[in-house]
Amino acid sequence: MKHLQPKDAWDYLRQHPDALFVDVRMEIESLYVGRPPGVVNVPWYEYPDLLPDPQKFADAVAQEALSKTQPVLLICRSGKRTLDAGRALEAAGFNEVINIVHGFEGELNEQFHRSTCNGWRFDGLPWEQM
Repeated sequence: MKHLQPKDAWDYLRQHPDALFVDVRMEIESLYVGRPPGVVNVPWYEYPDLLPDPQKFADAVAQEALSKTQPVLLICRSGKRTLDAGRALEAAGFNEVINIVHGFEGELNEQFHRSTCNGWRFDGLPWEQM
């Protein structure tokens, strides 16, 4: 699995329009907190169970992908869920999986706030909100 900072991931997406961009957060997070444009939501886990099912996730991504050789970029809130999700995709045979480091909202600061230190939104990259 590759790891790219948000700005590098944005550059990669612009240079590889064939790449599949997947938001692994729960749908409600993606809709209400915001998300990058063009991202496909395939949750790593979902409410109410909040338990990941790696095979189900990999199968859902495979349905969105053109093939398992298509580059897949993964984003979540802080870049943690995407690590497990990326490993699940690699185990399922995906060739090029890219984790977006720090995710959409980034790490917590000293006041326990996000989007203040790093992440997609902090870096001023395009995003939309419901």
